[in-house]
Amino acid sequence: MVSVVLSLRHWLNMPVDDETLMQRYAQTGDARLLSALYDRRADDLYHFLLALCGHDMAQDVAQKTWLKVIEKRRLFNGSGRFKGWLFTLGRHTLLDDLRKRSGHPSSQAEVSAGCEFCDVDNQLAEAFGAALNALPFEQREAFCLQQEGFGLQEIATMCDCGTETIKSRLRYARHTLRQRLEKYHD
Repeated sequence: MVSVVLSLRHWLNMPVDDETLMQRYAQTGDARLLSALYDRRADDLYHFLLALCGHDMAQDVAQKTWLKVIEKRRLFNGSGRFKGWLFTLGRHTLLDDLRKRSGHPSSQAEVSAGCEFCDVDNQLAEAFGAALNALPFEQREAFCLQQEGFGLQEIATMCDCGTETIKSRLRYARHTLRQRLEKYHD
């Protein structure tokens, strides 16, 4: 009898994936569900944004992104991954902020000047951060999304371009990073 109760407790407390949480949140607006999503994905979103812009801007954009999750919760249709939807919202929010700050709605290239990488003690990590920041925005973005675990098609969808374009951006990014870091190679 005890094992049946333990099995029932385990079944009732089964972990729920992000997509299910978001679908439930979209339907109910239950703040506990949003809180669970935030606890799971806030750091991922912040670190993605931090790789693309400075600390203060990353915090600001992350906060605005979570507000958009609240505002646009009914737009999540559950056909894709929540993390991809969240990062897409974050990316669009970042680009909107950059356009507002620069005064013109041009390309994403103006991002590079305002970017910084977190301070670390390790010389290789510092060199990697500098090399990453030196990449053009589009290459850095594709590289960071891939490091977050997104596939080529997901990245292409998020960046609103073709998979071949993403492949090229990743190839150029890896080539440039290798060149800049070759002195650290054994």
